[in-house]
Amino acid sequence: MTKLSVIIHRASTASFKRFFNNVNIVHKESGRSKPSVLFDMLFCVFRYGIGYLDYNIFGFAFLDREKRKTYVTMKENIELVRRLNKREAYEILDNKLLFNQKFKDFVKRDFMDLRDGFEAFENFLAGKDAFFAKQLDSFGGLGVKKIRLSEHPDRKKLYDELMQSEMYLAEGVIQQHPEMSRPCPQALNTMRITTIVNDKHEAKVLYAILRVGNGKSDIDNVTSGGMYTMLDDEGTVRYPMFCDKTAETYYVHPNNGFEFKGFRVPYFKEALEFCKKAAYVEPDLRYIGWDVGISPDGPVLVEGNNLPGYDMPQNHLFHADGIGMKAVYEAAIQG
Repeated sequence: MTKLSVIIHRASTASFKRFFNNVNIVHKESGRSKPSVLFDMLFCVFRYGIGYLDYNIFGFAFLDREKRKTYVTMKENIELVRRLNKREAYEILDNKLLFNQKFKDFVKRDFMDLRDGFEAFENFLAGKDAFFAKQLDSFGGLGVKKIRLSEHPDRKKLYDELMQSEMYLAEGVIQQHPEMSRPCPQALNTMRITTIVNDKHEAKVLYAILRVGNGKSDIDNVTSGGMYTMLDDEGTVRYPMFCDKTAETYYVHPNNGFEFKGFRVPYFKEALEFCKKAAYVEPDLRYIGWDVGISPDGPVLVEGNNLPGYDMPQNHLFHADGIGMKAVYEAAIQG
């Protein structure tokens, strides 16, 4: 089963508990009765092909039918992946080791396959204080662990444990730009930059999202409790952060008090061009969501995603006019 299939399956089997929790959230925010929200949510699921979480995130309770039509839906996003990315190339993005090998000029850090043996592992560790161990097919921040070598004096035991956990990929730690550590020092705070290579062979950036850790983990993934916001054309934060896991909106970081508005990502323009250049590496993958870290020397690829998020950039917090991004997508595709 491909990563795309797994994500679709998970979306289709989401819990009733989360469904009714979202009904309650929309009820409180909109003032509409729970039955009204429930029936309208179900109507939108079948009429527009969105998920029930999208109903909340897109602010559909406040929109008329014409504005609802301006949103890219889950179904349309999946269809776009299947149109622009050839199935036989999915594995390049689904397998983290293959990704690093294919995009090694953009990854800019050392990595190894632990299946090459313990001696190779010892050589990889030389001069390191820490590294990341990853399962090859993990996503959403799951199956990823930062290993601090001071906590593992027995290297052979560590190696055996990683092999047992099928954490076959070992990667050097990205040195984060000091400015990027300010929102959350505990995590590598990344951007999700999504590109499309259209039929004219032009790479276009659809959106750039800043993701910030919650202060309790080494990663910033939204599914692991991180938060996100849309960046403007200069890489500056103009909107509050949103956390899918808590369904909360944050103007300051809940753990360190950092004020998000006005924060500007260093090397932002360079990061956009960096991703557009990476978009041409594999012709059979034309729609990719890039996770990008910022080092003191510029952008670095963390990984690529075969099913780029359509929901985050369409969060109603970033669209006061209630207009979704379907026109942006169509313009990029048409060139």
